[in-house]
Amino acid sequence: MDVAWGHVALAGAWGALVALERRAFLQAMFSRPLVAATGMGLLLGELQTGLYLGSASLGAALPENDTLAATGTTAAASMMAYQSGGGGTPALWSLSLLLFAGLGVLGRRIDHLLEGYSARLSVRSMAMAEQGDLERAVRQNLWGIWPYAAAYFLVNVACAALGEGVGALIGRVPLVALRGLAWAFPAMACVAAAIAARGSHAKRAALWAVLGGVAVAVGTGVWAWVQG
Repeated sequence: MDVAWGHVALAGAWGALVALERRAFLQAMFSRPLVAATGMGLLLGELQTGLYLGSASLGAALPENDTLAATGTTAAASMMAYQSGGGGTPALWSLSLLLFAGLGVLGRRIDHLLEGYSARLSVRSMAMAEQGDLERAVRQNLWGIWPYAAAYFLVNVACAALGEGVGALIGRVPLVALRGLAWAFPAMACVAAAIAARGSHAKRAALWAVLGGVAVAVGTGVWAWVQG
């Protein structure tokens, strides 16, 4: 397998950047799933993959880390497409979501582990600022954000590398299994829509969940028919 280390490094760099944007600077919504996944897909030459996974990421409907879920699954699916040579397909998108569905939970745990470290640095920074040592206070704050960047860089690199490894094996998967995975993707979209509607505080949320799922199912069915 010829590993595209440049693409893998790009995946890690973008994952680290949106992690910092989510936690520390700018906060202009670049870390939202649709933007983060689309940017990842664009960098890895799979814009369509980013657009679809950014809107269908499992993390978007759950109170977990939706940014890592979006970037990690997109990186994996994009590298699967690169290695298999067939481009992004619903089968690869489904496979990526199934293999990396736990990224939202992993991201939350990473945040939880690093919060204590950041809090201690914040206390030191405030003490230094009160003493008039503003330069050291700023450095303390900067030290607090770099672990997040490093952690998300490594996770996204791992997702991209694993995705490329899986992509090398796609040719051995039976066609019937790939067709099943392809139809699983709109099914996942239906489930995500239903979960999002059901979790809202709107009146008749269950009804809206059913209607949302039906609407997504019909829409994706029409899309599949048009695509042939």
